[in-house]
Formats: sequence, C-alpha cells, structure tokens
Amino acid sequence: MMEKGSPLILTIDSGTTSCKAGLVTPYGEVLAWVKSEKSAPIYFLPKGGAEQNPEECWAIILSTVQRLKEEFPIPPERIAAIAVTAPWSTTVPVDKEGKLLGNTIMWMDTRGAPYVKEITRGLLNFQGYGLGKIFTWVRLTGGIPTHAGKDPIGHILFLKNERPEVYKAAYKFLELKDYLNLRLTGKFASDYATIALYWLTDNRDINNVRYDQRLLRLAGIDLEKLPPLYPTTHVLGTLLPGPAEELGLPPGMPVVISTPDYHASVLGSGALQDYEPHIYVGTSSWLSCHVPFKKTDLVHSIGSLPSALPGRYFIANEQECAGSCLTFLLKLFFAQDALGTGPMPENPYKKLDELASSAPVGSGGVIFAPWLYGERTPVEDPSLRGSFFNLSLGTTRAEIVRAVMEGVALNLRWLLPCVEGFIGRRFGDINIIGGGGSSEIWCQIFADVLGRPIRQVKDPAAAGLRGLGILASLSLGLSDLESCTKGVAIAKTFKPDPQNHKIYTEIFEAFMQFYRNNRSLFRRLNPI
Repeated sequence: MMEKGSPLILTIDSGTTSCKAGLVTPYGEVLAWVKSEKSAPIYFLPKGGAEQNPEECWAIILSTVQRLKEEFPIPPERIAAIAVTAPWSTTVPVDKEGKLLGNTIMWMDTRGAPYVKEITRGLLNFQGYGLGKIFTWVRLTGGIPTHAGKDPIGHILFLKNERPEVYKAAYKFLELKDYLNLRLTGKFASDYATIALYWLTDNRDINNVRYDQRLLRLAGIDLEKLPPLYPTTHVLGTLLPGPAEELGLPPGMPVVISTPDYHASVLGSGALQDYEPHIYVGTSSWLSCHVPFKKTDLVHSIGSLPSALPGRYFIANEQECAGSCLTFLLKLFFAQDALGTGPMPENPYKKLDELASSAPVGSGGVIFAPWLYGERTPVEDPSLRGSFFNLSLGTTRAEIVRAVMEGVALNLRWLLPCVEGFIGRRFGDINIIGGGGSSEIWCQIFADVLGRPIRQVKDPAAAGLRGLGILASLSLGLSDLESCTKGVAIAKTFKPDPQNHKIYTEIFEAFMQFYRNNRSLFRRLNPI
C-alpha cells in the first residue's frame, strides 16, 4: 500500500480513440485514472489520408487531466514527474519555434506508399524490395519501411513529394508523443524506442541508437529535420509555466522523455522478462514479448526493435483492427437512427458482452474477417477489407457481435505460430491488456481460440498508464524493474475449454481458406 504523501507519477495517454490520465505509484500500481468522454476526430482524406488535429488532442488532454484532479484530488507536491504517451507511427511537422505546420499524420495514413516503394526497390527484388536494400536496412535497423506507407518515413516522404512547402518549412518531424513533450518542455527530442519506425537508425548497439548516413541517403531525408535522440529513461526537462498553468500544475515539474503507446502498454502488461508473452487488444492488437536478440522475419512483418526498457528488445507486430471492429459494429447496429449518428445506449460495450455471451460458440457459423483497414501482420496487405461471411436469414444480432469478437481472436491465432516460430519456443500463459481485455467473454474467447490460458491484468485498459508510471519511476530512480513487475496484479485467469478449442480449430481453417480464396479479389477491388 502507498504511504500517505509518497510520490506519484502523473501519466497521460493520448490515444487514437480516447485520452486517459492517471496517477501511478513507483511500483506500477494505478492508484486512480479517468478516461475522456470523447476523442479528437480522425479526418480521413482522399488517397489513404488519416489525420488528427494536435490542438484538438491537446484540448482533450487538458480536460481529462482536469477531471482526474477533480475526482482524485492529490496535493501537487506528491507528483514526482509527468509522463506522456501517444500513438506510435505518427508524424507532426513543426517549425523552429515549435509551431504546427499541419495536422498529425496518423498511423493509418497510406499516402506515402508510392514513395516508400520507390526508395526500397532495386534491380533484383524480393516482395518488391531490392535485395541490397533489404540487407542494408535489416542489418542496421532490424526491419525495412513497409510498402503500405504507414510508417513516419512514409509520412515524411509524402510531405516531401506532395507538400514540398511543408517539408521545406519544417524544422523537425516529430512523433505525436514528442510533439506533446515539446509543448510541455520546449525541447525537440525523441528516444531510442520511438524513433525505430523512421527506419533511419542503426539499432545494433541497443545502448547507442543513432541515425545512419547510409539510410538517410537511401531515403533522401535531411538529418537536420530529425530530432536528437536520448535513452528512454532520459529526463527531458521541466514543465514550462505556460502548459503548467493550462494543466493547473506547478511549473518546474520533471517531464520524462517517455515512450509511445505500444511500448508503454508492453511495460504495463507485467510480462517484462524475456519470452513472457502478452496480448494487447485496443484499437489495434498485437502479440509480443521481450527478447534478448535483434532479429527480423520479413515474410510475416515481425521484428525485434528497441524496447522502452534500457538495453532490451521486444517483438514488434501489429494487427490493424481489433477493438475498432466493435466500435464499427456499434455505429452500424446500435446508433438510434438509420444514419448511425444517434446516441449509443448506456454502457454499450457491456451490452455487446451480454449479446456475445448469449450466442453459441462459433456464432451459428457466421465468420468475421477483421481487416477493416488492411493488415500488417502476419501479412502486409493494405488492400484487405473486413467481411462477414456465411450469413443467413436466421443470423441473429447476438451472433454478429460474437462473430466480431471471434474474428479478432482468429486473426491473432493466425499470428500466434509466427511469433512462436520467431522466438523458437511455445508460449504458455498469456497476459492480456487493453480495453478488449476488460471483457470477460472476450478473454474466454481468446483462451478457447488460442488454446492457451489467458491472464487478465488488473485494470487492463490502463496498461499504458501503468507502463508510463513504471518507466518514469525507473527514469527517476524511484524503483527497480523487479519491484515494478511485482506491482502488476492479475485479476483473473481464463482457461481454454477443449471442446470449444476444437470447434474454433475447424472455424480457423475456414477463416484461412476465406483469406486465400479472396486476397487477389481484395487487391483488384482495393488497389493501393
């Protein structure tokens, strides 16, 4: 238990679909947290554009922190530091004064795809990548820019080629997390973990990640437009008077450089030793663990990249749509008008859980493919699209809801053997975090589909906040990793039902056959 007056970390997670703010102890316990009632809208633009307005994100951060302070009043002197995170693989162009030159280009944006393909092709190619360039990029970074153009390198190349005035005016291109830190401290900076998806750094020395001139030349990006790099445990600076007044906090408070949402959630999973797995189910999903090596699987878009933990790597992969599939479902079936714009029912996700629980295992034969915005792993294919198949006139709403949950789990089952093959061992118990981990019926579905015990981390939706608190505590020397690991509690373990697993194994075979039969059709219908 926390002693009265002991230090706390103010953590802020500015996510894609919501903002969270919390107070975390130095040992990884989320003492209190709140979630915003709304999120900054995503503006979907022609040719694959997806943007958010950083000013709208900042306004929601301010209101969320204010709500936290009102609901959980804590003396400001107890706050030892501030740690902020935001979605990984985002790009914010700013001038020398730190002023915005445009919106945040989001992790879903594909407008840079043609320019990434141009810089990565060669005379002899494998899956569209020049063999010599594969060797250079993979040897130095552990991966290579994705042809979908969703990485920051794709965003920057898009601006250079189609918004040359923005590229020329930009002093730095920052991830959203780093832009928020700039706003708090006035410091232009990034960290070893965040910068990985620029694909411009030599990651072979995990303790000295640095930009590489060869990669900069291949990409055609100017070094001076990129932020200086620091370890993830770097204390970036102190809170400036302006943002301090907006947040209602005293100026001079330490601000740690922090890490993106992906890495923060990895820490918040409590699975911090090498090969200890966890599943994240939020807007997107992944299956990851820490590993003691740098390695790349280009076929399945899996690689080990610098972790938020100093001197460590973690397995990076991502499936584009998970919880966002349920959000999509809510808009289609639960809005109170035919246009899908009316108010949702009270506790809509609880309603979805109730419906899914009432449907049979296998959803009466209905299968859902969750590729609503393409896919990254275990195949990189932005042309894939979501589908319900095997519907009938007898299909119920409950079966539709359960099929969506099962489809996300089936997609993760597709990824599971690829990750296990990557590390050369079979996973046992798997921790689950993210908003989807709050659903007990979904946790059981994951256990049954994957055939593995699923351990529900306490407050799974607050995993990112917990991870930020752990990292800030390490940065300030308030605790050590072993103590933080012990502070992550498991709420409940869901064991797989053998009969259900057998049913899902048969459904999974149909799921994969649907993908194989239709991937060429998707590419024809959705050319990228």
